[in-house]
Amino acid sequence: MYNVLIADDHAVVRFGLSYLVNQQPNFTVVGEEANGTDTYLRVEQGDVNILIMDLSMPPGESGLITTKRIHEKFADVRILILSMHEEQEYINKALHNGAMSYILKSSSDSELLKALTALSNGQNYVDSNIKISKDDISKINSDGVDVKLKGYSVLSKRECEVLPLIVLGYSNKEVAAELFISTKTVEAHKASIMRKLHLKSRAELIRYAVHHNLIDL
Repeated sequence: MYNVLIADDHAVVRFGLSYLVNQQPNFTVVGEEANGTDTYLRVEQGDVNILIMDLSMPPGESGLITTKRIHEKFADVRILILSMHEEQEYINKALHNGAMSYILKSSSDSELLKALTALSNGQNYVDSNIKISKDDISKINSDGVDVKLKGYSVLSKRECEVLPLIVLGYSNKEVAAELFISTKTVEAHKASIMRKLHLKSRAELIRYAVHHNLIDL
C-alpha cells in the first residue's frame, strides 16, 4: 500500500483528489496540507511514499522550493506535481528540482492515474499533453546553480521554513507556534537568514524572496 499526501491550497481540490486516490487499489491518502511549509513538516513524519502537490499555494513558500527541499532531504518520497502552470519553464524547474511526475490540472483524471501507477513502479511520468524537447532535457539535467541564490542554498532546513513566514508578516510568536520552536530560536534564525543573504531589513528580504520566486503571495 502506498501512502499518499495531497498538498493544494484549495480544499475542494484536496477533497476531489483524496476521493479519486482512495478509490484506487494500493493507494491511500494519509494527509492533506494547504501550503509548502506544512507539507514539508508532514513529509518529515516519515510515512509518506507519494506526494501530490500543487506548485502555487499562496501565501507561502513556492512549490518549486518545497519540491527541492523535500527531494534533497527525503529522496525516497516520489513527488507528483499537479499544476495549472503549463509554461515549460515551470515544468523544467519542477523536474530539475526532483519531481518524478508533472501533470496539468487541465488534463483528465486518467493522466493522474497513469502517473500514480508509474510512480508506484519507480518510473517518471510526464503528462502526455506536455512535449519535452532535447533542450528541455538538457535544462532539466543541468546541475547549474543560480549564483544569486547561493546564499539561499546554504540556509538550514529550519531557516528555509522561517523565511516565508517572516516575509508574510508573521510575528516571532506566530512563527514559533507554527514551527513548534521558541521565540528566541525564531529570532536567532531571522538573524542568521539576514546575515547569510547579506540583507539589512525585512523590506529587502521581501524583495529578495519575490524576485527569486521563493514564495507565492
